[in-house]
Amino acid sequence: MTVDYSALGQRKVGRRRLLGYLVAAPTLAVAVRLASDANVPGHALTIPTPGLPADVFDLSDSQNYAAKPTAHLIWMEIREDGTVHFALPRAEVGQGIVTSTAMIIADELDVPLRDVHVTLADSRPELVMNQLTGGSNTTMSTYYPIRTAAAIARGALLEAAGLMLGGLTPTALHTDNGAVVAPDGRRIPYGDLAKDAAVDQTTEVEADLKPATDLKLVGTTVGRTDARAAVTGAKQFAMDIEVPNALPTMVCKPPTIKGTVRSVRNQAAVIEMPGVTHVVTIPTGVAVRARTFGQCIDAVRALDVDWAPGEIGSDSDEDVLARIRKAEIPMAVPEVPLLAKTVDTDFTFAFASNAPLDPDCAVADVRTGSAEIWAGLKVPIVAQQELAEALGFPMDKVKVHVVQGGGSFGRRLFTDAAMDAALASQAMGAPVRLMWHRADACRHGRVHPMSTSRVRATVLGNDVLTYEQRHTSGRTDFGHGFGDIITASAAKLPVGDYSISQFIYLLTTGAHYNFGATTSLLDELTDRKLNTGAMRNIYSPNVAVARELTVDKIARTIGKDPYQFRRGHIRNDRLRTVLDRVAEAGRWGRSMPRHHGQGLGIHSEYHGHSACLVEIDASPATVNRDVRKAVTGPRVTKVVFAVDVGLVINQSGLKAQMMGGIMDAIAIVLTSSLHLKDGNFLEASWDNYAYTRQWNAPFDIEIHLVDSGIEEPGGAGEFGVPAAAAAVANAYWAATGTMPTHFPINHNAPLHYEPYPYNPPVPPSPTSGLDHVQ
Repeated sequence: MTVDYSALGQRKVGRRRLLGYLVAAPTLAVAVRLASDANVPGHALTIPTPGLPADVFDLSDSQNYAAKPTAHLIWMEIREDGTVHFALPRAEVGQGIVTSTAMIIADELDVPLRDVHVTLADSRPELVMNQLTGGSNTTMSTYYPIRTAAAIARGALLEAAGLMLGGLTPTALHTDNGAVVAPDGRRIPYGDLAKDAAVDQTTEVEADLKPATDLKLVGTTVGRTDARAAVTGAKQFAMDIEVPNALPTMVCKPPTIKGTVRSVRNQAAVIEMPGVTHVVTIPTGVAVRARTFGQCIDAVRALDVDWAPGEIGSDSDEDVLARIRKAEIPMAVPEVPLLAKTVDTDFTFAFASNAPLDPDCAVADVRTGSAEIWAGLKVPIVAQQELAEALGFPMDKVKVHVVQGGGSFGRRLFTDAAMDAALASQAMGAPVRLMWHRADACRHGRVHPMSTSRVRATVLGNDVLTYEQRHTSGRTDFGHGFGDIITASAAKLPVGDYSISQFIYLLTTGAHYNFGATTSLLDELTDRKLNTGAMRNIYSPNVAVARELTVDKIARTIGKDPYQFRRGHIRNDRLRTVLDRVAEAGRWGRSMPRHHGQGLGIHSEYHGHSACLVEIDASPATVNRDVRKAVTGPRVTKVVFAVDVGLVINQSGLKAQMMGGIMDAIAIVLTSSLHLKDGNFLEASWDNYAYTRQWNAPFDIEIHLVDSGIEEPGGAGEFGVPAAAAAVANAYWAATGTMPTHFPINHNAPLHYEPYPYNPPVPPSPTSGLDHVQ
C-alpha cells in the first residue's frame, strides 16, 4: 500500500476533516489536499501592539508554505507483512525525528510502534524546497500531512475489511494494534488488506483525523527507536556503509584557509608508504587513500606540499573585527537629553564551530559517467546538483543517499566532505571512504562568523520609549539556499548570501517586549574569504544574549527587579507563563553565596516560547580541571528551563533537545570559540575547542514542558540555545558584578593549550598499521 499526500503547512487547521483522494494504482495510494478553509495562515495577521515581521509571519511559516506544493510526492507504504514504511524527506542528525515521525504514524494508523519503519529518503529534486532539514521545521511541516495520509489509509483499510467481512460498514469496525477488528472480535491484519484496499479510479475522499483524546503515543515519553542499535554498535552512519573496495581516504589540507596546492614535492615517496594506494591533488588539498585511516594520517603528515595562500592572507581576529566595526549600521535614535535616559550596550561574539560528534565524512563511488554518494546531508538536492556539476555529469547520473549523521548543528547543510570524496574517487578511479581529520573540522570546516550586537534603548520613568538593536556579522554562507537548486544558485550570486541572510534575520527576530518603537536590523560583510555557515539557531543566540543583558541593564537603571521588569513588559501571554514557571521553580531572588548569581533569559521563535533561570558559581578560587590542563572559570550549577512549543510529540525527545541546547549555550557564553591567527584557526580538536565538559556542566537541570493547549507542534531542534545563553550571561553578571561584553568570556584569556601544528612533515609512526584517527 502506497500513500501520497499534500502538505498542510499551517499552524492551525480549521477542522479535523480533510479532503484527499484515493488514487488509481495497483496498491492503495492516497493523495491529500487542503480544504478551502485551511488555506490561510493559522494565526492573526494583525497584532495588538507594534511588532516586527517575525511576529506576524516567521521563518517556520515560510518553510511550511514552501513545502506545501510538493508534499503530495512523498509516499508511505504498508507491506503485506503489516509493517509500515515511510521515507522521511529530512535528515536525522540526532534530533530524534525518526522516532517522533514513527510515533505520529503509529498513533493515527493504530499500528504498533515497532512495526513502523522510518528511513531517510534519497535526494529527490522534484521535492524542490521540501527536502531541507533546518529551522527546526521537520515536525511542523510534516505533522498534519503524515497524520492525514495515515488517516486516509486507515479509512481505506476499513472499507476493504468491511467488504471482506460480508459488507459491514466502516463505522461498524475499528482498528487496533495493526488490524481491523469486527464487532464479533474477528481481526484482519493490515498486511492482509493492503492489496484489496487498492482502487482503479481516482476518487475524492475525506479523512477524519483522530481527536486528541484518542492519541496514545503523541504527547507521551517514548525511547528512541534507534537506541538499541546505537548502544550495540549496529546503527549505521556514513563510515559504516559497506561499499565494495571503498578504502579509507583523507585529505591533506592547507595551512591557511582556502589555500591551494601548487605542487607535491614528495608524491612518489608517499605513495610507496605502507598501505597507501593513491595520492592525488583535488581542489581542497591532497587526497590519500590507504588500507587504514592510521596509514592515511601517516601519509598526510609525510606530504611535502608547496601551498599557495588563501584569500584570508595573514588576518587574525582583530582584522575581521575591524571590518565588522566599519560595517555597523548607526542607531536611528540619538542619545536623549533631559528626563529620558539612554541605555547603550555593545557586545562582541567570537568565531565558533558547529563541532558535531561525527566528523565530516562521506563514501563515494565515482565511475565513468555515473556516481553514487553516501553522506549525512541536510540539503541532498543541492548536494546532488553541486556534485554533478563538479564531476561533469548530468544530474540524473549522480545518486545521493542520505545517511544518519552524528550531530550537525548546521554543519551538514554543506557538502564539503561529500565533494572531497567524490572528487577524490573520480581522480583515483576507485571508491573511497573519506573522513576529515578532526583538526581540519575546526580549521577548514564551516564556522559561525564573528559578530557584534549593539542595543540602544531610551527610558522614561518605568517605560521604554524606543528599543533598537543593530547586529553586524561576518558573511554567513547560505549557498545551500532553501534546499532547492534555484535558491542555492541565487545564493552564489555576488549579493546572494546577503539577501538570504536579511530574509532569515527578518523572519527569526521578533519583538519580545513592549518597548515602544522597536527595530532590529542586520548587516553582514559580503566577502567570501572564510568558510562560514549557520550554527544552531543562526543569529538568535547572540541576538538574545545582547537583548537580555540589555533588559537587565534597563531594569538596574530604573531600580527594578529583572524578573518583575520582564514580566511587566512581555508582549505574549505564553511567554509570560514560561517566565513565571522558571522564576517559581528556580526560586528567583533567593539568597545566594558570594560570587554566586542568578540570571534570566527568554526567547520566542518557531511558534514556541522559552524561559531559563541559571545559577552560576564564579568564585575566584574555583579551579575546574580539564583532561589535560587546569582551567579556571565559572561553573553553571543549576538550570531551570521552561518551554512551550505547542503540541509535544515525544516528551523525552523534547527534553533531550533542550538539554543539548543548554550545553551549547553554556559553551558559547563561557568557553568555546575559535581563535583566528595569521590566516587560520588555532583550535584543532576537542582537547582545545572547549565545548561544555563534565567539569563545567550543571549539577542540576530541570526541564518544564508547559502545555498551553495548542494542538499543533512548534519547532524545537534549536530552541534551547537563546534563552539559556542569555540566562548564563546574566547570571555571570550577577555573580561577578561586571556585565560581560565579549563572548565567550574566556576568549581573550591566555590559551590553555599549545596549538597543534599544521600537517608537519614527519616520518611514519610505529603505529602506521593501526586504524586510528586523532
